[in-house]
Amino acid sequence: MSSELSQNIIKNYEEEYEKVPEKNKLFDWLNDLIQILFPYQKTSEQEINSRIQSSKKLFQHLVLNVGITEENAEQYTAVMYENLIQVHQDLLQDAKEFLKKDPAAQCLGEVLHTYPGFYAITIYRLAHLIHQKLQLTYWPRMLTEYTHSKTGIDIHPAAEIGVPFLIDHGTGVVIGETCKIGKYVNIYQGVTLGAMQVEKSMQNIKRHPTIEDHVVIYANATILGGSTIIGNHSIIGGNVFLTKSVDPYSIVYTKSDAKVKNIKTENNPINFMI
Repeated sequence: MSSELSQNIIKNYEEEYEKVPEKNKLFDWLNDLIQILFPYQKTSEQEINSRIQSSKKLFQHLVLNVGITEENAEQYTAVMYENLIQVHQDLLQDAKEFLKKDPAAQCLGEVLHTYPGFYAITIYRLAHLIHQKLQLTYWPRMLTEYTHSKTGIDIHPAAEIGVPFLIDHGTGVVIGETCKIGKYVNIYQGVTLGAMQVEKSMQNIKRHPTIEDHVVIYANATILGGSTIIGNHSIIGGNVFLTKSVDPYSIVYTKSDAKVKNIKTENNPINFMI
């Protein structure tokens, strides 16, 4: 029975999977790279260059382990680290947007090292780079799902997100695969940018919304559909549910019907549904 099980496992692997990187080593490379890009303490250029070289070696080792030839592994590594310059500049713009917009942010270092929204954006931008430039199967999703497990923020690595971008608080945010998000977009916890329906036949179709520049989307708003466009400079209020486009400079909100009563003078029982 043990032999039969092992044969089934091997057969299934050969038929359905490509080789994947070792998760722990991939995540070690990721977190080490983030610390190189945003060091906790001031360090020398020599030390940074030394750590970059070590990071390159680990990345190339990971690439080799998934069956890429040595020559191609060197090319992949060169492309990855050449593009890191732009990714680093983009992430600094993202961080400055947090500092500019969040009254609770005291300094840039606080954003870089403690904000879950910025951590999720950092890993998204690295995963998006791998998805776009290297097209390594599994890697981008492994990285963004790692972020998902750490922060509760779910960003598909294929989504296109402009610079700067801000996710405040972040828990419960979902950004789908075919989303297009412009510059200076701010979103809050619980926001879903999703599809109207989930069908395999829609795999190569734009299923998720487009968010234009300078849009703010407040907590728990849901925006669905590949043809849904949120016009630039719009504000989407909390708990809004949208499946249709809105023009630029729109304000979209739901009307609250909250009632306030005094417990001491209220005679009728209040039944809360849970």
